[in-house]
Amino acid sequence: MSLRNCRIVKVLEVSPVGQSNSAGDFFELKLEYPDWDGWKPGQFVMIRPTNWELDMLWGRPFSICSADGTSLTLFIQSVGRGTSRIAKLVPGDEVTVWGPLGNNLAVEPDTPTLLLAGGIGIAPFCGYVEQHSAPENLKLFLAHRLPLECYPYEALCGKVDGQSMIDRKPEDLKAIIATLKDLIREYAEQDGLILCCGPTPFMKTVQTFANEFGARAQVSLENRMACGVGACLGCVTKDGEGHHVQVCTRGPVFWTDKVEL
Repeated sequence: MSLRNCRIVKVLEVSPVGQSNSAGDFFELKLEYPDWDGWKPGQFVMIRPTNWELDMLWGRPFSICSADGTSLTLFIQSVGRGTSRIAKLVPGDEVTVWGPLGNNLAVEPDTPTLLLAGGIGIAPFCGYVEQHSAPENLKLFLAHRLPLECYPYEALCGKVDGQSMIDRKPEDLKAIIATLKDLIREYAEQDGLILCCGPTPFMKTVQTFANEFGARAQVSLENRMACGVGACLGCVTKDGEGHHVQVCTRGPVFWTDKVEL
């Protein structure tokens, strides 16, 4: 990563998403465009508000939702101290952004492609759908625990075929797993492409069925990261041969037969 990819930009907008009227569980953070030469869906950024000063030294990683030359948009769930403070940013606050980082999701415009999202794992698919040249070949499946309006699901379903299932009780989880199995079998039989992002148990389930049916599938890992450039080794996982690799620089996207979950 060059110095060109590390910029201080200003917050343009912080918008709650879902039922809350204040910054809270889910929100959209819009920043000034960092003047990148380009980016690809599946890549991520690290951000760190400058007003953190010496408190919380490390940045936070987020998938890139969209970047259009005038702004960079991130979809964030407030789950800890860092994201809670990011939710309280206001327009004009400054944020250090470094990226775009990591590799990208596979794109095969003429291939039926199944997007499997678990909760906040829908974030990288916003940019994927936006940039795809043949969205009629995409199907989105979202498994979620919070109300559907907390996610940018409806906006995506205006462009692609969508299906959602809520996970509130054990019976729901069984139904989700059965649906995943049917979908992965269907896409394996037509040599389709499967892309997945979500909680580790969700991705493990996808990996299991992908291996069972010989499906071509990728997972986008959400391991904890500190530096984002491969130096701190805080995000390592094991590849398909049992070697430790940095998710931030070797991923975050891996083929399911090339990574241990």
